Amino acid sequence: MDYQLIMRAALTLAKVAADKGDVPVGAIVVNDSGQIIGTGENLREQSNDPTDHAEIVAIRNAAQKIGSWRLDNLTLVVTLEPCVMCAGAILQSRIKRLVYGAFDEKAGAVGSVVDVIRDPRALSKVEVVSRVLEDECAQVLKDFFNSKR
Repeated sequence: MDYQLIMRAALTLAKVAADKGDVPVGAIVVNDSGQIIGTGENLREQSNDPTDHAEIVAIRNAAQKIGSWRLDNLTLVVTLEPCVMCAGAILQSRIKRLVYGAFDEKAGAVGSVVDVIRDPRALSKVEVVSRVLEDECAQVLKDFFNSKR
């Protein structure tokens, strides 16, 4: 599967979030053929919902599309390392693979601050692929926060 191609699509979603005033994070759920099953970008500012992170939105979208909360054979591609809440949702949804771009040194829960996903006590096992288009993913965030200063 071409993770870079999917990550570029997630970066497009991140830029949509930024254009709407939200932190630029985009997420896409795909099957093993690379077909898009669900998409999401940060919506917290628009919805005033603290759980509207890109990963949660994409997971909800995918679950609705396939008619099941079990996303067993799907991959989540996201521009930023998931936080604790999103890592928990990834585990709960049974996603088989997580692919992310930039590390989140302040709130990352897949290795940067804590590692919820690979904790040996986790109920499901998730393959993790990191640093896909890391520089591009990090730059979108840097540009957004620099524009706020």
